[in-house]
Amino acid sequence: MNAWIAAAIATPLLLLLACLWARARADLMRWLPIAPVPALLAALFAPQDMPLRVGHAGFALVFAMDRPGAVLLGVASLLWIAGALHAQREERASNGAFVTAWLMTLTGCVGVFLAADVVGFYFLLAVLSVGAAGLVMQGVRPASMRAAAVYLGVALLAEALLLAALVLLVQASPEGSLMIADAPATLSASTTRGLTLTLLIIGLGMKAALVPMHFWMPLAYGAAPLSAAAVMSGAVVKASVLALVRLLPFDIALPDFGMPLAAVGMLGAFYGVAIGLTQSDTKVVLAYSSVSQMGFVMALIGMGLASGDAATPIIAVFYAAHHLLVKGTLFLAIDAVPARRRVAWPWLAVAAIVALSLAGLPLTGGALAKDAAKGVVGNGVMAMLAVASSVATSMLMVHFLRRLANATQASVRGTATWLFMAVACVVVPWWLYLAIPIGTSPAALAPAALWASLWPVLVGGALAWAWARVAHAGPSLPAGDIGIALVGIERAGRAIAVALERCDTVARRWQVASVALLLIAAAFYWTLRV
Repeated sequence: MNAWIAAAIATPLLLLLACLWARARADLMRWLPIAPVPALLAALFAPQDMPLRVGHAGFALVFAMDRPGAVLLGVASLLWIAGALHAQREERASNGAFVTAWLMTLTGCVGVFLAADVVGFYFLLAVLSVGAAGLVMQGVRPASMRAAAVYLGVALLAEALLLAALVLLVQASPEGSLMIADAPATLSASTTRGLTLTLLIIGLGMKAALVPMHFWMPLAYGAAPLSAAAVMSGAVVKASVLALVRLLPFDIALPDFGMPLAAVGMLGAFYGVAIGLTQSDTKVVLAYSSVSQMGFVMALIGMGLASGDAATPIIAVFYAAHHLLVKGTLFLAIDAVPARRRVAWPWLAVAAIVALSLAGLPLTGGALAKDAAKGVVGNGVMAMLAVASSVATSMLMVHFLRRLANATQASVRGTATWLFMAVACVVVPWWLYLAIPIGTSPAALAPAALWASLWPVLVGGALAWAWARVAHAGPSLPAGDIGIALVGIERAGRAIAVALERCDTVARRWQVASVALLLIAAAFYWTLRV
C-alpha cells in the first residue's frame, strides 16, 4: 500500500466525516491548514509505481501518482495551506458550513488529482463541484446564492457530458478497462473516437471556463469569500486541465479536434482580457484573468492534440501550475496590501512582480512558462497570437494593480502568508523547470530570451496607461457578461415551476387523484382486453 497517497486522501476525508458532529465541527477550523500537508508530502515523496487500491477484488477504486498529478498536487497543496490560514482570519469562515464545504472541496480536489480510474475520478469530481458550490454560498447573499446555483448548474451539465464520454471510453476498451492510463490508447483506436472526444472537450472545457461557457467563473469568484475564491481560481479549476492531459491521445495528430479547441481557447484568452478591463471589482478582474489564462492553457492543449506532440501534457501542466500559484496569491493580495498609500507601495511592488509574471515578466516563473509554451505553439499564427496574449495580459494585470492600489479595505490580513506565496510564485516554477526538466537555466537567462519576455510586458504597460486615460468613456459590463441572458431564462423557468406546482397541488387533491386512478385502471383494463 502506498502510505503517502493513503494519508493524502484520508486526512481531509476523516476531517470531513468529523463534521457530522457539531462539537467537532466547531473546532475543525484550526485543523484546516494541516489537512493539505499530507498531500504536499505525497507529491514530493510518493512513489509513482505503487498504486493504492481501495476495495475488493471485484471492484476497487485505484489511486496513483504520476508526474502531472504530482506537479499540480504539490503546488495546489501550498495554496490550500495558505488559503486555510487566510480563512481563519475571515469572519464568514467561522461557521460550520464553511468548514464542511472547505473540507469537501479539498477532499474532492486531492482525490481528483490522484484518481487512477474513471469511476473514482468522476465521483470525486462531483464531490469537488458540490463542495465548491458550498464555498460560494458562504459569501454575501443573495448574490452568493445565485452564483452558487449557476456554478452548480454548469457543473452538473458538464459532468453529464463527461459521464457520457467516460461510458463510451470504457465501452471502447477491448477489456473494458476503467484505468485512466489506458484511455489515450483506447481513444486512438476507438470507432466512437469523434463523439467521445467531442464530449470530453466540451464537458471539461465548460469546467475550465472555456468561452462561451465561462460566465460562472466571474459570478462565483466575485461572490465567494476571498479565501474560497483563491483556492477555487488556483486549485479547483485545474482538475479539468489534468483530466484532459491524462485522457486525450497525444501520440497521434488529431487536427480536426485540436485546432478548434486551440481557436476557442485563444479566443477566450483575449475575451477574458477585454471584459476584465471593464471591471472595477478586483475579484472580478482576477476572475476574468482566469478566463483568459485558462483559455490559453486550452489553446496549448489543442495545439498539442492537433500536432500529436507528446510533450504537451507536462508543458500544459507546468503552465497551469504557475497560474495556480499566481492567481491564488493575487486573490490573497486583496486583503494583504494596505490601503494607505504611504505604506502600500512596497507591497504593491511585490504584487506587481507576481501579477506581471502572468504576462512573462523576465526571471519569473511566467517567463519560463511562456518559453516552454513556444515549443507547442510553434512559429505560425498561433505563435503571434500567443505573444499578443502576453501583451493583453500585461494590460489586464496593470488594470488590476490600479484597482488594488485604490482599494479601501478596512483591515490587512494574512500579510505573512501572502508574502510566502509570493516567494513561492518565483521559486517553485524555477525548481520545477529545472527538476522535471523542461529547460535549462542558460537558455532561460540568455539575453535574447530575457528581451523576448520583457518587451510584451512593456508594450502592455504602455497600452494600459493609455487605456486608463479613456477607460471612463468605455462600456461597463456586469460580471458574468453573456450570463445575464440567464436572468430571462430563470424568470421563465420560475414561471413554469410555479405553474407546475399549482397543477401538482390540484392533482394531489383526493377527488382528482381518485378520478385519475380510475381512468388509469380503466385504460389498463382496456389495453389487456385488446
